[in-house]
Amino acid sequence: MEEHQAGVAAISQRIKSFYETKTPFRLYHGSTNSTRNYKVDKNRMIDTSKLNHVLKVDKETKTCLVEPNVPMDQLVDEVTPYGLLPPVVMEFPGITAGGGFAGTAGESSGFKYGFFDSTVNWIEIVLANGEVVKASRTEHSDLFYAAAGTMGTLGVTTLLEISLIDFHPYVEMTYHPTATIEEAQTTMQEATKDHTNDYIDGITFSRNRSVIITGRLTSSAPTAEKPLQPFSRAVDPWFYIHVDRATKSSPKPVTYLTPTRDYLFRYDRGAFWTGKYAYQYFLTPFNRITRWALDYFMHTRVMYHALHASGHAQKYIVQDLLLPSSGVEPFIEFVHERFGFYPLWLCPLKHGQEVAMRPRLITGEKVDSADPPSFVNIGVWGPGPTDYKDFVSANRELEKKVRELGGIKWLYAQGYYTQDEFWDIYDRKRYESVREKYHATYLPTVYQKVNVDLSVLEREQGWGEWVQTKFWNVWPMSGVYGVLKTLVESDYLLAK
Repeated sequence: MEEHQAGVAAISQRIKSFYETKTPFRLYHGSTNSTRNYKVDKNRMIDTSKLNHVLKVDKETKTCLVEPNVPMDQLVDEVTPYGLLPPVVMEFPGITAGGGFAGTAGESSGFKYGFFDSTVNWIEIVLANGEVVKASRTEHSDLFYAAAGTMGTLGVTTLLEISLIDFHPYVEMTYHPTATIEEAQTTMQEATKDHTNDYIDGITFSRNRSVIITGRLTSSAPTAEKPLQPFSRAVDPWFYIHVDRATKSSPKPVTYLTPTRDYLFRYDRGAFWTGKYAYQYFLTPFNRITRWALDYFMHTRVMYHALHASGHAQKYIVQDLLLPSSGVEPFIEFVHERFGFYPLWLCPLKHGQEVAMRPRLITGEKVDSADPPSFVNIGVWGPGPTDYKDFVSANRELEKKVRELGGIKWLYAQGYYTQDEFWDIYDRKRYESVREKYHATYLPTVYQKVNVDLSVLEREQGWGEWVQTKFWNVWPMSGVYGVLKTLVESDYLLAK
């Protein structure tokens, strides 16, 4: 704890120096699971990369004290020896506790426990003037609720207390094939009413085929009827491929057991299914042998590194959208007509869960209304237009459609809103009042952190910039560069 306190004191002093000159700063974590395009200036940054320890696990209270830069795999590995487990675990092992709190994360247990920030009891946060305070649902509650999902624009979170649940060694997964989007929604909603389910998500393979996956924590050993299927080894199938193959030949549900850790990070290899696009880009056969041979490159930590180094984050649609259940079917129809790629990810989220920054567009009602709607997260991840202006236009069409259907998008991904559009969605008055109260008005706003500057598209491109862009788009220059960078350089966020 002494080392933690010394680290926080150093962060506090550095923030005080920025506060005196009203110099905006950015956070440096050492890595990112965001697709936003940014670099961090060493002269205007707060380095939290060394705040990466689980400081305490309490079996009696079922809680743990976690520094913000602790990734999900480390958190799971350090609490499971105590017979405990985080109730909400982000599917990518490199996503950090601080990132899940500041960026909003809804996972397959979200229908039961809410977003990741719902499992956080309190936080220690260094305010933008350098003051260190504790915030919870009862102490500085306005700061606690506002800090969740606002991308670190109110201060620097340096410690979190997280609630835990009992650990079991396996997850019993049942794959439920469905023929239509309507049937998939009905199956998913019925599953949320079954209190024996601990996890629910779904994969839409086409307009006419989805699979809803339910999971139950269990200590029962595998059997012939419920065989063991791991997903973490290079020889194991990617999860979505296993679901696809296991349900193609029969409309009946099938059941497997998998180690709990394998379930929690089942989408790590191949980053759900986006890894297949790397094989397409490099004209590489996509089969069991090549997936085994290239397994190192197909884990999300490496893939995000290559994605940022190559600039391909600006070539792929990578968006998670939160829609009321009434908007799911028309939205999937829009994605089918506009983009035409599959699979898509479905994930139900807890009814009545407050969404970060209190968006106004939830079926025309306030989020905190007496009877809020149920929500489904839809993951839309696939290739976009190669021309950047067309790419931006496609993303803006997607954002517009989500607003029309009464939903919002998660802000971990790049935004393409105008400022008026953005603040027409979110409660700017509440957000700005908290920023003013806690001395954060000189920091970048959420809008400034997550949205591209659309005005650059209106400026003429200079000759040197044109040559660089055209060269970079010559296949496979950018892709090869991104892969090589993962092998020779550990950092990819600091401005060079």
